[in-house]
Amino acid sequence: MATGSLVLVSLLLLSQPSTSGVERLTLRVDGAEPLRYALSLPPKGGPRSGRPLVLALHPGGPRFPYYGAAFVEQVVGPAVAPLDAVIVAPDCPANAWTDPAAERAVLALVDHVMGEVAIDRRRVIVVGFSMGARGAWFLSARHAAVVTGAVIAAGSPGDQPIDTLAPVPTYVVHSRDDEVVPFAPTERAVRDLQRLKREIRFEALTGLRHYDTAKYIESIARGIRWVLGRTRR
Repeated sequence: MATGSLVLVSLLLLSQPSTSGVERLTLRVDGAEPLRYALSLPPKGGPRSGRPLVLALHPGGPRFPYYGAAFVEQVVGPAVAPLDAVIVAPDCPANAWTDPAAERAVLALVDHVMGEVAIDRRRVIVVGFSMGARGAWFLSARHAAVVTGAVIAAGSPGDQPIDTLAPVPTYVVHSRDDEVVPFAPTERAVRDLQRLKREIRFEALTGLRHYDTAKYIESIARGIRWVLGRTRR
């Protein structure tokens, strides 16, 4: 992405006071600077066996503190609202979610949340948009023992080997009119994965630009429901 494009993505997530009940917390990982993250808990009285966990990976761009919280409040939270799920959204501690430091921090955070909240470990879904989408491809490929499903919006897998991708149920959303992340490589990757018999579904959109982030909410919600339906089995 060009620098100007990253700025536009960032501006879609506005820094504003929280009125949503999304907690802003920190966690120290491996002696590094405290990792900022957001945590959203559904109302009490849920199943004793644990709720689904949605790991939300924010897009790129210049970031303000608790950028992940803004991603929850403005995109992932509305998509997850009917599902009685826990949402955790870290601020990326590196330039990309595929950076080893970010990978270690995310895994440590998921482990921490699982130690604090009753989570159904069969239903841990990573949801990412743009830079976060590439992170969702990456984490679900490398950590299928932890991440049991993925919802990927407006992001291609890049140069990751195709035979490593989508070992878990994966729902991919991409617009034909995305002017930042080309549609064709994502479509090609999904077709290759379907030939490999991966459990993957592709929702191709028309008329949405890359920065129409809020317009992806319904598709992300469909993807989460689809993935949850498969991880329950």
